[in-house]
Amino acid sequence: MAFNFTGKIRAGYLTAFILLLFSYSLTFYTTWDLSTQNKILNHTNDVINKLELLHSNIKDATIGIRGYIIMNDSKYLLPYYSSRKNIDSIYKLLVHLTSDNPLQQERLQLLEGLIQRKYDIAEEELRIFNEEGISSGLIEKITLISKRNGDSIRNTIGLMQNRENELQKERRQNVSASSTAIKMVNLTSLVVAILLVIYSVITFNIENKAKKEADVRAAGYRHQLEQRVVELNTLNKELEELKSIEKLAITGRIARAIAHEVRNPLTNISLARDQLQTQIQAEEENTTLMEMIDRNVKRINQLITDLLNSSKFSELNYENATINKVLDEALELAMDRITLKKITVQKNYAKNICSVSVDVEKIKIAFLNIIVNAIEAMPGEKGILKIRTEEKDKTCVVTITDNGIGMDKETLSKLFEPYFTNKLKGNGLGLTHTQNIILNHKASMEVKSEIGKGSSFIISLNFAQE
Repeated sequence: MAFNFTGKIRAGYLTAFILLLFSYSLTFYTTWDLSTQNKILNHTNDVINKLELLHSNIKDATIGIRGYIIMNDSKYLLPYYSSRKNIDSIYKLLVHLTSDNPLQQERLQLLEGLIQRKYDIAEEELRIFNEEGISSGLIEKITLISKRNGDSIRNTIGLMQNRENELQKERRQNVSASSTAIKMVNLTSLVVAILLVIYSVITFNIENKAKKEADVRAAGYRHQLEQRVVELNTLNKELEELKSIEKLAITGRIARAIAHEVRNPLTNISLARDQLQTQIQAEEENTTLMEMIDRNVKRINQLITDLLNSSKFSELNYENATINKVLDEALELAMDRITLKKITVQKNYAKNICSVSVDVEKIKIAFLNIIVNAIEAMPGEKGILKIRTEEKDKTCVVTITDNGIGMDKETLSKLFEPYFTNKLKGNGLGLTHTQNIILNHKASMEVKSEIGKGSSFIISLNFAQE
């Protein structure tokens, strides 16, 4: 049903498009035809105007000759001389304008001869006047000849004008017809456009309703998907936390087993050392060997103690504390290192953030370990340590970021394992202990890092119960 309806809509749009295309094509054609007819009409008007201008210049030449003969003043000859040049130019234009009309071309050829005859008569008239004066009888004869020639010119021009007037009337009718056609086409286009608008509005309303229904369904699916993603992310986070807790518990069991298995032999070694010390002579070499045994026994004992402390779940002394203050105290403990490497510290603390319920001293140790690691990963004088606090998802989030060397994926996967370290100095238990403290607080820690760009430790703590 939906498919058929959509197909009908598409067919309707296609029909509307074809109608519009036809309407625009027809409008273009009629407009082009009207423009062509206007050009032809203007062409006819131009021919009529040029014929009148030609006749006017011929009359100017005649008047100039008459004025000169009557007044005997050469200034009256100026229109005569200038008219000859104007007439030549106008005649050439008329030849060009009437090139598509054989009848007018024939009349122009006749007119050319008459005009030339006109000027020949005028020249002869001027010569006789200049030689014999106005009293000469020849002047009257030539004037009569000139008058007949002028009548012939006027008649020829009149015939040409009459023909152009007929063409003008015919072409005016063509222009009027084209104009009427354009009006009809425009009216038809307007009706088609109105119908298309009505059709488009109806179609739009139908499609818009269908779209809204589809959007509602899509929004529902999207909301369900987002809920599933949130649930999946929460489960993944909980799974990672359980893995960390399990790994820490396994590490603790291994540490306790190692402590039991190693400390018993160490106790025997210490007792044997004390027994030997009472039985051998107190020579310098013997004393040195005994001190070496004692020193290494104590070192192994300390390593075992550190391993046990970093992996066991210890009892916490909870108290309400301001997270910004705890971070400032941890920074103060690392201030010597910060000053020595000329690290820039940028603090972006949330104002009026709620208190957190933590063991202040232990959480301070966790923050200090992260800050020290960040300082050691950054270059001197160019290092920037950023510390941010904010409230997010009803938890207190602390983000400690450095612009150090960063870590690859393999390093990140082993970051909290005991004795794992990339540093020349250190036993690799600092971050293990840090994770133990965070997990003991039923909090979470996430690490993001990229080679060459630095690392970010994101710790989420629970707010204190009011």
